[in-house]
Amino acid sequence: MKVGIVCPYSWDMPGGVKQHIDDLAQALIAQGHEVSVIAPAADDDELPPYVTGAGRAMPVPYNGSVARMSFGFISAARVRRWVRDGDFDVLHIHEPLIPSLGVLACWAAKGPIVATFHASFTRSRAIAVAEPLLRSALEKLHGRIAVSDAARKSLVEQFGGDTVLIPNGVTVARYAEAEPLEGWGPDGATIGFLGRVDEERKGLPILLEALKSIPEAKLLVAGPGEVKVPKELRDRVTMLGMVSEADKIRAYHSVDVFCAPNTRGESFGIVLAEAMASGATVLASDIPAFRRVLGEGQAGALFRNGDPESLAQEARALLAAPERRAKLAAEALVAVRKYDWSTVARDVVRVYETVTTGGAGRVEEDAQ
Repeated sequence: MKVGIVCPYSWDMPGGVKQHIDDLAQALIAQGHEVSVIAPAADDDELPPYVTGAGRAMPVPYNGSVARMSFGFISAARVRRWVRDGDFDVLHIHEPLIPSLGVLACWAAKGPIVATFHASFTRSRAIAVAEPLLRSALEKLHGRIAVSDAARKSLVEQFGGDTVLIPNGVTVARYAEAEPLEGWGPDGATIGFLGRVDEERKGLPILLEALKSIPEAKLLVAGPGEVKVPKELRDRVTMLGMVSEADKIRAYHSVDVFCAPNTRGESFGIVLAEAMASGATVLASDIPAFRRVLGEGQAGALFRNGDPESLAQEARALLAAPERRAKLAAEALVAVRKYDWSTVARDVVRVYETVTTGGAGRVEEDAQ
């Protein structure tokens, strides 16, 4: 099957949706499919052979974050040419409700089109104003996928229709083994954090506040952005900045407890799945998405969302109990198998097969 995949976010920036798309593309290729991805990217960016750049991205506030997206005449022309030349059996658009390549692809194409919705959202004035345009794009979809119950609920309540639930994936084997970062390693006192450090909803300030009550612990932080570390914590906090994929995996293997203090806006929790696949002990806020991934606490510990005292209490308990950490990590390795891309990609292909049967034809440029 020849598959065209549309990525809404800049290819050169880390993020859960971009990683999902890259992993899906590689899993589909490994299963024998022909895949082409189009994504926001500058002309001089280094891209994998299966990725086409659609032009430089611009920062746009979205869902409590700042995402880098493309939406303009140059991008529209490149998307239309990519659709016209692709001769795809199916077009798979990610996040078609945001002002980026997904909407442009919906307008440019007709035929078997599938969309994946990653984010949960609430009805807003912006969505209400844009709803006629969004519906014109959604009407072209033949199949809809949501990565979580929250994302599915948001979509159905806002726009109606049926949506298949297929969770995010993680390439479990990729995370299974790695050497700790130099000078680091599980030592009974190391907590880890991964994410954009200057995004309030990622929760790093909550973790830093909690760290004041965990005097025995040190913190390893990986991710882009800048944040002010309290003076009294600076000798116990190491900021790595943005790291490579290889060093990200090594970071998971460098900590005793991986902490995800995210406060909102998460529909799945790919960092949890990655940490679980790495054999790390996970401590996460009790937002619904994280509770689901961690089996209500069976595969990782939970603390009250937004509560530094609760976080500190749970972290101290975990650091003092190596046997409990080992048990949670073992449960996590079992639980994460259902998210392996070898399984998730096959579920996605079943959706492709549904929309391409019965004389649906191929994806074509919509000249209207």
